[in-house]
Amino acid sequence: MKDFVITADSNSDLLEDYIKEKQIGIIPHYYDLEGITYGDEVNLTPKEFYDKMRTGLMPTTMASNPEVIRKTFQDYVDQGFDILHISFSSALSGGCSNVVTGAREICEENPGAKIIVIDTLNASMGEGMFVMKAVRMREEGKTIDETANWLEEHKQDFCVRFTVDDLNHLHRGGRISKTTAFIGSMINIKPILYLNSEGQLVALSTSRGRKKSLATICNDMLDSMGKYKDGDDVICIVHGDSIDDANYLAELILEKLPNKEIVINFVSPSIGAHSGPGAIGLCFMGEKR
Repeated sequence: MKDFVITADSNSDLLEDYIKEKQIGIIPHYYDLEGITYGDEVNLTPKEFYDKMRTGLMPTTMASNPEVIRKTFQDYVDQGFDILHISFSSALSGGCSNVVTGAREICEENPGAKIIVIDTLNASMGEGMFVMKAVRMREEGKTIDETANWLEEHKQDFCVRFTVDDLNHLHRGGRISKTTAFIGSMINIKPILYLNSEGQLVALSTSRGRKKSLATICNDMLDSMGKYKDGDDVICIVHGDSIDDANYLAELILEKLPNKEIVINFVSPSIGAHSGPGAIGLCFMGEKR
């Protein structure tokens, strides 16, 4: 039985230290700002990226590069590894399709190679939590097939709730109308969104005011966790350069679930280009996606 490696894409929003410690292979997604394409060797820090957005600059995004995918997979195959790839939602990007195609081609060209692609139907650290679970199962001695089967069977248990600070970014991405964005901004409406069973980001509810929106996603998480409330899975918070709000949300959670481990990280630029500065996401295991 071969050892297997775990790969993902940069939209998984995993902490850099975790990626290095667990040796996760990361395939970049890209973004363009002021005529410069970022994602490979050239990158902005999240702080630099969001500060540029605050000046009015509007980035565009691109999915993963097929040649980078092929090289990443081929390198691991040449080292004798099987590959479990954890992918960003196919409903939000062409990156998953690119990965599936690349995996199929590498396996056809390398008899005996094994690459399993998991379409998480998820995003940000909702996707990253698939990676964390896969790493834990591998460390427990589970095979690539046992790990992949568990993830597929429990795919709908990885939940995300999201709120944004500026509705205009959702309008730019086609999520809401210009009128809704204008009126909502005038009366301080904050939308609550979630990733549905098909991996699409859709509206769940609205809340008036920032603090109330954070309390709303916390309470909705508590209502949705079910059997996972007493488990040892981490809860993840992601933010668009809004660490004070992320810490406030963490405090709300720990008041109710004092023994939970909470991981906080930035929303990556290729997602943040659509959610904007100030976005807050809450990722957790639950019985109601």
